[in-house]
Amino acid sequence: MVVLTGVNKHFGDLHVLRDIDLTIDRGEVVVVIGPSGSGKSTLCRTINRLETFETGSITIDGKPLPGAGRELAELRADVGMVFQSFNLFAHKTILDNVTLGPTTVRKTPRDAAEARAMELLDRVGVAHQAEKFPAQLSGGQQQRVAIARSLAMDPKVMLFDEPTSALDPEMITEVLDVMVGLATDGMTMVVVTHEMGFARKAAHRVVFMADGQIIEENDPEGFFTAPRSDRAKDFLSKILAH
Repeated sequence: MVVLTGVNKHFGDLHVLRDIDLTIDRGEVVVVIGPSGSGKSTLCRTINRLETFETGSITIDGKPLPGAGRELAELRADVGMVFQSFNLFAHKTILDNVTLGPTTVRKTPRDAAEARAMELLDRVGVAHQAEKFPAQLSGGQQQRVAIARSLAMDPKVMLFDEPTSALDPEMITEVLDVMVGLATDGMTMVVVTHEMGFARKAAHRVVFMADGQIIEENDPEGFFTAPRSDRAKDFLSKILAH
C-alpha cells in the first residue's frame, strides 16, 4: 500500500531522513518509535507530502506521490492524517467538521455525508456531541472526532503522528481504544507514538528509528523482548524502566 525507497530529506544542514526504505502492506499496522528528533514525524508527514523530500520515491497504492495540484489533493483524500493537535474547525459543529471533507472533496450529497458522519461519530463514541463545537469537548473527545473526520473520507491508509501526546492520561486510553478497533478492522495504519502498550497490542510491525535512519524493524514480541541493535536496547531500557 505504501512504499518508500531511498527517501532522503534535509532541513538545512540537518539530514532528517537518511535513505529510508519501508514497505507497508495493505491492512498492516506499522508503529514507528524512537527517541525525539529521530525523524519519526517527518517520515509520517512525508507520506502525504506535508513535507517534501529531495531524493528517493514514495508510492501509495501503486501510484507515485504527486508533487502538487489536483492529483496531490486527490492523494490526500486517500490518506487520512491525525495529528497531536486536533486541527478541528472551531467555528463549525462536530457534525460539520466530519461532513466538510466528503461534501467538498468527494462531492458526497449532504444527507449521505451526515448519515455516514453520525455512524462514525457513534463508532468513536461521541455521536451525542454532534451539535456541539470543538471547544465544548474534552481533548480525548476532540481527538476521536479528528479520527472520525479522517475516516469519513474512506482513506486507503491512516497516518497518526503522536495522536495522544497532547492528552491527559485518562484520555489517552479512549483514543487508543478507537485506534485498536481500527487496526482490528483491517485499516492500513502508520502510527508514530510513545505508547508502547499500543505497539505491543495493535502493531504487526515495530519500526525503530534513530538519527534519521531505520535502525531495525521486527514484530512487537521480537522487538520488545530481543532488540538486536544497541540503540534499541538503550532506548527500551530507558522507557521501560519506569
